[in-house]
Formats: sequence, C-alpha cells, structure tokens
Amino acid sequence: MLTLSVNGRDYEIDAEPGTPLLWVLRDTIGLTGTKFGCGQALCGACTVHVDGQAMRSCATPVEAVAGSSVTTIEGIEGDEARAVQTAWQTLDVVQCGYCQSGQIMTTVALLTENPVPTDADIDGALTGNICRCATYHRIRAAVHEAARLLEA
Repeated sequence: MLTLSVNGRDYEIDAEPGTPLLWVLRDTIGLTGTKFGCGQALCGACTVHVDGQAMRSCATPVEAVAGSSVTTIEGIEGDEARAVQTAWQTLDVVQCGYCQSGQIMTTVALLTENPVPTDADIDGALTGNICRCATYHRIRAAVHEAARLLEA
C-alpha cells in the first residue's frame, strides 16, 4: 500500500510493484483525461506532471512517484494552464483531440520553465508528443499565443 498525491488529493493505492502510473490514474482513481498511446513513452499521450516536470505515466512505475505530487490534465491550474487552455480554444487547435491532454501538459511545463519559447524551444519540448492529425503548426502557434497571453 502506498500513498499517492494526485491533483492535491491523497489516495491509498494497492498496486503490484511496477504497475504503470497511467493505469493507477485511469483504472484505480478514475482520472481518464490522461490517455494511453504507445505504452512505451514514445508518443506523449500519457504525459502528466510529477513535481512540476512533464513525465510519461505509461512508463513510470507507480512506486517511483510515491511521495511526489502528481498533476493530471484534470488538475492543472495556474497562469500557464489558463493561458494554454485559452490559446488552444482561440486557435481551435484540436482535431481528433486524443493527444491533446499530453500536448497541453508538456506545453504547460515548457511555459513554466521558459515563458518566451522560440520555435526551436517548442519543437524541442514537444518533439516527443505525437499528433496523428498533424496539427503541429496549430500547436506551435498556440504555444506562442499562450506565451503572449502570459506576457500581457
């Protein structure tokens, strides 16, 4: 049994060692905003924040984050999160939407560390987040828009 802090709430978790954090979030806690993509930390659909850092939950054993603060798409808040959500809506970024929770989580982490990213910064941060609809140009524009909103 371990205690997991997710979105500011503590959960007592009884999971086999090595159980991916993603399955605990989705199946045990019921937070389904974090998506399963590849299961190998290659596509970014499962991105969450662990102590503020973007992390792939499909490849992270739940015991590795005990004692840390986990934030999912359902729990993000703050100026960066509001700016990203506004930019995503304003620029109508989403096409199918499956990858967007991971894209947003990675973008919020990027803007928290670098509030004025260049195209290269954005490409570097989001290179591991795959969008099968190829909305990369809209995602990059939305990251710049979110940065502009943060400066205002």
